[in-house]
Amino acid sequence: MSEINSLEELGGAVEAAAEVNPENVAIVYVQKLDDQGRSYATGKRKDAIARVWIKPGTGKITVGGKDYTEYFARPVLQMLINQPITAAAREGQYDVVATCSGGGLSGQAGAVRHGISKALTLFEPDLRPVLKKGGFLTRDSRVVERKKYGRAKARKSFQFSKR
Repeated sequence: MSEINSLEELGGAVEAAAEVNPENVAIVYVQKLDDQGRSYATGKRKDAIARVWIKPGTGKITVGGKDYTEYFARPVLQMLINQPITAAAREGQYDVVATCSGGGLSGQAGAVRHGISKALTLFEPDLRPVLKKGGFLTRDSRVVERKKYGRAKARKSFQFSKR
């Protein structure tokens, strides 16, 4: 290592480090589409996995071959699915087709929401900061804790009897 004695030498050292270490370069996100002009993403939540395709359209959301209001009857789950589209201000601009497997309705709704967010960023990379700030791109990693031996459930114990 050589010693740096002036600002000019420091500037030259920083430029040399940038050439050597390309990881300091800003990441540029590009649009990823398939042959049919759709973007695809996989969303996950608990044990549920959702495969999501997004294409320009009228705003129709289909989950498992049904309309999403029929598949997710609870209004809270419907609101959950609409959150990324509303945050990106893209209501009525994209058709969403999703398939779900595993988990329950709540987990599947969270998985579809995660998949929609990821697919939106692949279709329109400029939306990434908005969705990232809203927390839609982060996979919620909380899963059910496993049952332990000698216990009733994961943490609950059997009734203790002193005598």
